[in-house]
Amino acid sequence: MGAVVFRDGVVVVRAHNESVTRRDPTAHAELLALQQALSLLRTDRLNDCTLYVTLEPCAQCAGAIVLAKVGRVVFGAYDPKAGMGGSVGDVLRHPQLNHRVEVVGGVEADASGQLLQAFFREKR
Repeated sequence: MGAVVFRDGVVVVRAHNESVTRRDPTAHAELLALQQALSLLRTDRLNDCTLYVTLEPCAQCAGAIVLAKVGRVVFGAYDPKAGMGGSVGDVLRHPQLNHRVEVVGGVEADASGQLLQAFFREKR
């Protein structure tokens, strides 16, 4: 899975899932991209950024996205088992949280889903 942070139409950072290589279940692409972007931009808020990801964020990543106050998230494939951008739950736009993210889901969903399936087929 991959994640890209954009600001003012320019790529700030790119990241990919490193959970297996790092032996760290928290090393999702979104978290790595957020950490890198926050460090590079020397800020604790990404409200003027858009995060593009292959797959709908999980609870962990959705929580980090809200805490980093990302302005917008665009994802490809929905995740009916763990997605927190509208599938299983909606942490990204939860009305009781202090920040709600603009969410655009299902962008090139079929292509994203096929890429993910092919990737995991090769890994197994």
